[in-house]
Amino acid sequence: MLPRLKEAKYKGDYKIWLKFEDGAKGVVDLEEELWGDIFLPLKDKNKFAEFVFNKELGTIVWPNGADFAPEFLYKMLRPSYVLKAPSKSGAA
Repeated sequence: MLPRLKEAKYKGDYKIWLKFEDGAKGVVDLEEELWGDIFLPLKDKNKFAEFVFNKELGTIVWPNGADFAPEFLYKMLRPSYVLKAPSKSGAA
């Protein structure tokens, strides 16, 4: 099952507090993840702080189109998390 983000709050610098539907919550520091064309502008802390929680997408997004997959954010909170493929029932 994919983790579903429920809430996100800015905590300063490059840190965001996250809460997932399964109750997992905590602060992630995304500073080391801000590389590449879409993320480099977010090195400006004022721009980084402009993220919003997009309920439809189930993740955090920025006005420039940058976002992180919810499973990536979840793994930052729970390093032992492994996305598992759905089991095959054998039905045709």
